[in-house]
Order: sequence, then structure tokens, then C-alpha cells
Amino acid sequence: MNLIVAVDSNWAIGNKNQLLISIPNDMKHFREETTGKVVVLGRKTLATFPQGLPLKNRTNIIMSKDKNFKVKDAVVVNSVEELLDELKSYPSEDVYIIGGESIYRQMLPYCDVAHVTKIDHAYEADTFFPNLDMDEDWEITADSDEQTYFDIPYQFVKYERKKNA
Repeated sequence: MNLIVAVDSNWAIGNKNQLLISIPNDMKHFREETTGKVVVLGRKTLATFPQGLPLKNRTNIIMSKDKNFKVKDAVVVNSVEELLDELKSYPSEDVYIIGGESIYRQMLPYCDVAHVTKIDHAYEADTFFPNLDMDEDWEITADSDEQTYFDIPYQFVKYERKKNA
């Protein structure tokens, strides 16, 4: 299972239910990675999407504790167990965890690959992703050249769970 996330220099991912920055090339990278695949997200993350609608050209699975929560064109699950059961229907390599913070934290133990856009800037933030550089179970297996968006450097980094972890 994969996850995909953009983090700042402090591993922050958001502030007041918004992304820290919207980098067009990062959005393109996200679309290329997830189109035609399965995306798993929380209800609050869904609410930040245009019109609060699921992403097009993907199977959207929404995690919500609210048993009455329904979303057109999406599967809604109410627990990690229910999610894992639902995910048995899909190839693991086609599943992407896309946020937010609590979904990432709950699903990180089940992921083997993390696609991280590392933004070399510290933002004001209230939500964070676990620092994989400090986690001995993870290692960097690929990274892009440094790129810039206006004056902000960033790069795409691929982490993989160590096989013996």
C-alpha cells in the first residue's frame, strides 16, 4: 500500500484544514500517481476538495466515524478494520492513502511505500505527518532533483519500508 503527502521542513501537512501551499507540479505528480487507482481519505480531507466531491477517475474510499455519512460515487467505511476488509478487493500497489493527519497515522503501519513531496520551507501549521527520516523502518529509495516554485525549493522523495522492519 502507498501513501502520498506533501510536507514542509517540519513534516507539517496542513493548517486550518488547508494545504500549506499548492504547487502546480506537485498537484500534477499527485494526479499522475493516483489517477486510475484507489485513494483513501478522511471526511475532513474530502470537505476540502472542490464542491466536497470525490476525485474523478479514481476509486474513492472515505473513512468516517459517522455511520450515516454517505458520499455519491464513493465507498464509505467506518473503521480501519472495515477499510482493510474493503481494500482486499484491490491490488495493494494501487492503493494510495491521501490524508489527512489521522488517516495517515492510522494507515502508516500498513503502507510499504511513501511518496513524499518535501518542501524546504517551514509554514505555520496545525497538522503533521510522522517524520520518516527519524523512523528506522523507512529508507529513501529514490529522489528527484531539487525543483523550485517561485523561491521555494522542493523535491519528490520515495521512501520504502525496510524489508526486515
